[in-house]
Amino acid sequence: MRIKISNQPLILCVFLLFICLNSCKDTSTPRPYGYFRVDLPPHQYVASNFENFPYSFDISKIAITESPAQQNEKYWIDIKYPSLNASIYCSYKPVNSNLFELTEDTRKIVYKHTVKAENIAEIPYENAEQKVYGILYELTGNTASPVQFVLTDSNKNFFRGALYFENVPNKDSIAPIVQYVQKDIVRLIESFEWKN
Repeated sequence: MRIKISNQPLILCVFLLFICLNSCKDTSTPRPYGYFRVDLPPHQYVASNFENFPYSFDISKIAITESPAQQNEKYWIDIKYPSLNASIYCSYKPVNSNLFELTEDTRKIVYKHTVKAENIAEIPYENAEQKVYGILYELTGNTASPVQFVLTDSNKNFFRGALYFENVPNKDSIAPIVQYVQKDIVRLIESFEWKN
């Protein structure tokens, strides 16, 4: 007695092997990393309404202000951008013949970022009519704080601010937000007034 063996499974296996070997001829192309698109609203400002504070300025309509939870100092304020995961932390100090120390402390804080900063640009600001003098620091690179500033009247008041993000800084992904908030910071500086 003879056993008949069907060639169908063998032919099917050879055919599938042939298809598998010839199916992937295209070389794969690596895709670049992408970041989420952030739709930024147009800039709109309102005057700050800080009662009994020695200063005032214009603030973005999309920002909210909070006093720090553990406020050891008077007149400190946080300007938060919840939709952008960003905050501008602002501090105030009265000047008591210590203007040099306050400005040097600020400079040291800014230049601690040289580890990650590619460049630090100092942009001076002066509004003699309002007695507001300051410096805007632009830090490029993957720094924790890409924009910082300091304002003073050289006599009684010293105000400092720094922009921080609530996530790991990546200069490519946060660049549009930095540019957006920096315009708000410039508006803050230009509208800044001392009340005393």
